[in-house]
Amino acid sequence: MLSSPVPRKPLHTREITFQGYARDDGLWDIEGHLRDFKSQAFTTSGKTWDPGQAFHDMRVRLTVNTELVIQAIEVAMDSHPHPECPQVIPPMESLIGARLGQGWRKTINEHLGGIKGCTHLRELLNNIATAAFQSIPGALFDPDENKPPLYLGTCKSWDFDGPVVMRAFPKFYKWRG
Repeated sequence: MLSSPVPRKPLHTREITFQGYARDDGLWDIEGHLRDFKSQAFTTSGKTWDPGQAFHDMRVRLTVNTELVIQAIEVAMDSHPHPECPQVIPPMESLIGARLGQGWRKTINEHLGGIKGCTHLRELLNNIATAAFQSIPGALFDPDENKPPLYLGTCKSWDFDGPVVMRAFPKFYKWRG
C-alpha cells in the first residue's frame, strides 16, 4: 500500500484492462481496452469532453493460435479526440501473421511506429503480449522439455539461481543453457 499523499486534486485517469479468451475453434482472443478521462472539462479539436467522459476509449482484439501468431485483429475507437484518429485502424491489419514474443515491440514499431499508427493503440499492443502469455496454457513453454519455460530468467523471482526456480523447476536451477 502506498503512503497517504499530501492534499491534492485529481487531473487525469487512464484505465487499461486486458482479457484473454479461449475460443471454441481452438484459437485465442486477447483483448485490450484503454480509457482516458479528466476530472475537469477538456477541449480539443473543437470538442469539449465533460469531467469523467472518456476522450480515448479504444479496444484491440488479437486472435492468435497456440504458437501466438496473429490470425486476425480488430480495433474499435469508440471515443477519440481528433477526427483523423480512426485513419490508423486499417494499417493495424499489417500485424496479421506476426508472432507475439521476442521482438514484439520492434514488430509493432516497424508496422505502426510514428505517424503510421496511434500512440495509445501501440501502448495496448506493447502489453497485450503479457496478457496472451498469462491466458494461453503452455504459451511460455518451449515444446522441447530440455529447455526452460520462456519466462525463467526474466525477473527477480524467476532468476535461474533463485529459490523460486529451485522449487518450481529444479531441473533448470542454475541453468546456463
